[in-house]
Amino acid sequence: MATRSTRKLVSRLSNDDRTADIMAAARAVISAKGYENTLLSDIARQAGVVEGTIYRYFANKRDLLVKVVEVWFGEQLAIDSHLESISGTQNKLRYIAWRTLDIIRREPVLARFMLMELRPDPNYRSTAFFEMNRRFTHEVLALCRDAAERGEFLNDVSPNMLRDMLHGCIEHRTWAFLRGEGDFDIDEVADGIARVIYRGMFAQQVATRSDIGMAIARLEELAARLERKLDGG
Repeated sequence: MATRSTRKLVSRLSNDDRTADIMAAARAVISAKGYENTLLSDIARQAGVVEGTIYRYFANKRDLLVKVVEVWFGEQLAIDSHLESISGTQNKLRYIAWRTLDIIRREPVLARFMLMELRPDPNYRSTAFFEMNRRFTHEVLALCRDAAERGEFLNDVSPNMLRDMLHGCIEHRTWAFLRGEGDFDIDEVADGIARVIYRGMFAQQVATRSDIGMAIARLEELAARLERKLDGG
């Protein structure tokens, strides 16, 4: 009786609820087995439906995985970043890098599917993911533009370039981890990225020993010329 009752309850689910159940099951199975090893039969079993039911809501496995990752990425965008509560441009850069690294750490399978399967797609720029990614990376652009306008950053490098540097470095440092071949330290990577970008773009550069030596040499030469003039030379 319990089984029949359960089946009746499942059959009464709305299309939206059934879709949500299937996607939740897919997310659980994908996270446990990886998207390459996930079968629709595994997802159907997890969701408590027959495999044919999944095809009523999704065209195929890839279509289902795309929807799962789309919902997941949307969740990340909806989270308040708390960036405004952080003081200092370098600290803000570090937070943006740290948050992205943390997302990858918590959901490596979904992050890998997005980076390795969805982004290389020739139609990527016309997908919802492209626009979502633009929103996700907008904070770096706004932060670097503001720093340049205030004179804190040099203004001879495009903010788009700095955005690409930050996220490109994150992808490079997490590539082995996403393939299951290595690991990374979130704090160390975030610190390094923020430090390199900030020091490289800081408008009031700290003079190096070489710079100081050259300045001293020029001053000594100028002093010598003044002495010669005073001596009538």
